[in-house]
Amino acid sequence: MNKLFGFDKKLLKENGIIIGTDEAGRGPGAGDVVAATVYFPEIDKSLTKALEKLNDSKKITEKVREELFEVILQTSVYDIVFGSVEEIERTNILKTSLNCMKKACSNVIEKIGQKDVLVLVDGNRIIPQFEYPQRTIVKGDGKSASIAAASVLAKVTRDRYMLELDRMFPEYLWAKNKGYLTEEHLEAVDKYGLTKYHRKKFFDKHFAKQLSLF
Repeated sequence: MNKLFGFDKKLLKENGIIIGTDEAGRGPGAGDVVAATVYFPEIDKSLTKALEKLNDSKKITEKVREELFEVILQTSVYDIVFGSVEEIERTNILKTSLNCMKKACSNVIEKIGQKDVLVLVDGNRIIPQFEYPQRTIVKGDGKSASIAAASVLAKVTRDRYMLELDRMFPEYLWAKNKGYLTEEHLEAVDKYGLTKYHRKKFFDKHFAKQLSLF
């Protein structure tokens, strides 16, 4: 946690304001993708204490993520954006994810009313056609506190969303697999077919493999 905030503090000395953005749900074959952006107005001892368990959202437990989620909402300026299955199908998952990041960043920048901003983007792709300076951070959710916080907001939000979908379609076990193409999920697709919440293009290889068996 100290390294995460130390990373952000170092960049703060070189730039006016930094915000971090990340997404959750690029890999699954069902459900929206979710992007989040976080800005911490003040990084002080009380903040680092409150977020002492902060880390890459994939490396902490669901219980800890839920705890951090509430703290981040209370201590940051944030925004969360959904990218629909329809948009993913119409364009692709990468474009949709980056578009969601762009919207979330723009909303946070508007909220803080400050244009002198450096955007920290998790991964190795910058947000296209975006007017603000950016820096890509590979595995940024394990390096930057702002990105790590955004990853927690995105992950918790998407997990909750998949739980709602699971109540509608329990046969696909989305509460467990979160839409990823697990063996159980694929077996359910073979048995029940695809729903409107499935990213149909993600199943092309699976159906081609199934056809090759005949």
